[in-house]
Amino acid sequence: MKNFKNNSMKHLMYAMLILMISLSSCGQKKSESNKETTAKTEVNAPDMALSAAVVAGNLDVVKQHIAAGTDINEKDALSGSTPLIAAITFGENDIAQALIDADADLTIKNNDGATALHVAAFFGRVEAVQMLMDAGADKTMKNNYGATPRETVMGPFEDIKPIYKMMQQQLAPVGLQLDLAEVEKTRPVIAMMLQ
Repeated sequence: MKNFKNNSMKHLMYAMLILMISLSSCGQKKSESNKETTAKTEVNAPDMALSAAVVAGNLDVVKQHIAAGTDINEKDALSGSTPLIAAITFGENDIAQALIDADADLTIKNNDGATALHVAAFFGRVEAVQMLMDAGADKTMKNNYGATPRETVMGPFEDIKPIYKMMQQQLAPVGLQLDLAEVEKTRPVIAMMLQ
């Protein structure tokens, strides 16, 4: 009986060893084929820079950057803006949504301490404000001046109008278009959205 148990245990151990070897080699073959599949589907970043694609409104190139794994949270050296902040600044809602869907960081601040939500509020971008709120943007974050996104649109429009005019003048050559009457009209709407 003792020999039967020992022989049975040996056979069981041998069978388990063969099974483990078979499974491990199957796993290796599978991972090698996964590597081949991954290599075949790897996407290279396009020649156009992500920031340039955002400002140009080129959604296809932005999507290529996302697929290639380009850092979608990289900050611009001059302004500190991320591609998401730039997309919102220039009113590129489709690009902003693509970046949000790709998990762009909604908490990153530009050099003024403004998040994407601050920028959307400031420029009167109602649709962008809604997109960001739907994505969970924090409406309590403060910029370098101690203002929340809501507080950036609370003051009298006439007091802030010269800043909008200056920004329009400086950024119009690269595509910024601001309808000041529309911005004035949307500021109270955005203030209510951000309550």
